[in-house]
Amino acid sequence: MAPKARNATPPTPRWLNPAEMKAWRRYIVSSRRLLEALDLDLADHDLSMSDYEILAQLSDAPERRMRMSELADIAMLSRSRLSHRMKVMEKEGWVKREACPVDKRGYFAVMTPKGWKAIVAAAPDHVESVRTRFIDHLSKADQVALAQIFEKVADALRDDPSLHEK
Repeated sequence: MAPKARNATPPTPRWLNPAEMKAWRRYIVSSRRLLEALDLDLADHDLSMSDYEILAQLSDAPERRMRMSELADIAMLSRSRLSHRMKVMEKEGWVKREACPVDKRGYFAVMTPKGWKAIVAAAPDHVESVRTRFIDHLSKADQVALAQIFEKVADALRDDPSLHEK
């Protein structure tokens, strides 16, 4: 690898124009406020959004179990963050870990009956929260446009090699 030249000029930043800045800032503020509100709404069930997402993924998985590495990817959590959440959730009795019989290094996250009861109890309130805080403010066309927009963004991020080097 060649050393960087000391006097190399850094590339000129591609500054956001006013319309781009408005879109970006509105997205950041709205998404943070929305996630904060959804988190607060789940507090009555003693769940965080991360807990809910983990339980939701497990509830949809065959036998309500999933490899920890797959769950981390789907739930958009680092493996260390998932491991931390799993410890908390295990103490609550919502999940347990089971060693993978094929891969001795791998583990499954498994939803317990208590975890199933927790998500069944929280789901109606959570869905109502999502609806009143988000969906009800969008037309059908807005919903289609947002889905298309974030599919493009998600695809670009998934395909970005710089995000997979770490």
